[in-house]
Amino acid sequence: MNRRSFLHSAAAASSLAAFSIKSSGAEKSGRKYRTALVGCGWWGGNILGEAIASRQCEVVGLCDVDDRQVASTVEKISKITADQPRKYRDYRELLAKEKPEIVIVATPDHWHALPTIAAVKAGAHVYVEKPIAHTIDEGRAMVRAARHANRVVQVGTHRRVSPHSQTAREFIRSGKVGEIGMMRCFVNSLGSGPEQPLPTVPTPPGLDWDLWCGPAPLRPFNGTANNRGIHPRGFRNYLDYANGTLGDWGIHWFDQVLWITDEKWPKRIFSTGGRPVKGPPVLTANEQTTDAPDHQLVNFEFEKFSVAWESRAFGGNPVDKGEGVGCYFYGTKGVFRLGWRGGWTFYPANEKDPLLHEDAQVHAPDSQNIQELWADFLAAIQTGRRPISDIEEGHHATNCSLLGMISLKLGRSIHWDGARETIVGDPAATQLMRRAYRKGWEYPT
Repeated sequence: MNRRSFLHSAAAASSLAAFSIKSSGAEKSGRKYRTALVGCGWWGGNILGEAIASRQCEVVGLCDVDDRQVASTVEKISKITADQPRKYRDYRELLAKEKPEIVIVATPDHWHALPTIAAVKAGAHVYVEKPIAHTIDEGRAMVRAARHANRVVQVGTHRRVSPHSQTAREFIRSGKVGEIGMMRCFVNSLGSGPEQPLPTVPTPPGLDWDLWCGPAPLRPFNGTANNRGIHPRGFRNYLDYANGTLGDWGIHWFDQVLWITDEKWPKRIFSTGGRPVKGPPVLTANEQTTDAPDHQLVNFEFEKFSVAWESRAFGGNPVDKGEGVGCYFYGTKGVFRLGWRGGWTFYPANEKDPLLHEDAQVHAPDSQNIQELWADFLAAIQTGRRPISDIEEGHHATNCSLLGMISLKLGRSIHWDGARETIVGDPAATQLMRRAYRKGWEYPT
């Protein structure tokens, strides 16, 4: 019978301990950073909670186009801090009046680029949620802005600091899995049959829907319970504002692949998928459905290995029971499964060798490691080094998702020159690296 062995990496433990040591030193100095949150939703509240818990941040401003979101955030943080942040609807006014030293950008995806760029230009360091951008050229502009301003920009790919991810990286890089020729990343979940359109409804009082849409197309409002409507949490499946499951979950696993292997980009990408279960998307003045695919497959060719992506919003996950998200590394010495809440497991090719496993160590709420990532962010600010989830690395991981979406939209393979950040010999694909902004907004360069 296989036995379970819990392995711990001295290197990972040392790294995480360093975060804690630097954090404690800053606390003793009494230094507090003027901190603002742009995007006061569920996840932004999680990040801000860890910023407050670090005891190194004074919350001076909250910004959201929905007054209800701001009120909810104020209620939550009033229980853990005496700070009295001022409230804003427009991030530009917040930056001008509050002059924050740290800005958290936790908006929907289509709003990541402009506030991040404006914040670093104003002198702030930024913690921006993943994916870093809605289009590739936005991400490139964000990297350039961060470098030009010499500001620290941390991306919310907190799995890099999850203890089990750190030991997984050491295990794989030590050669214990052997030569790896293929990886499979996946996010599979339950779902239902054809999607029924949601009706257009009046915009709730206190929500500036025009500003919520911002540079993206202005769609009819359809917010409802169960997160099916665009706002507050259903936007991921509306392609005007995000990039479906590939853009949401894909970046976590692509980031793990790039981080573990030290690769930066694939050279060829092909994607297929669609909506055979949910049905054709609907968009009229009176009703609409989502328009992201209900399943998607993407093949990425790297120099030394291939990566397969699989997402599905139907059928459950009978093969990978217990957790429908993760990544398999297939090597000559066995198969390594890297999960989220389920930790990691190594299945040796030699059945006589023991199965090895390490549990995850994640925090409530929502099973995350923001605490460790925030500590690294502060340490990077204090020392002037690059953070563990630096904006450029977040850009490369985000590009994997965005290139997959470009291939899906075109229905053909695309060839990516990562060094030049160009799609080779395909003008139609190149056009999809950016999009026209709505009148009144300027695409960043």
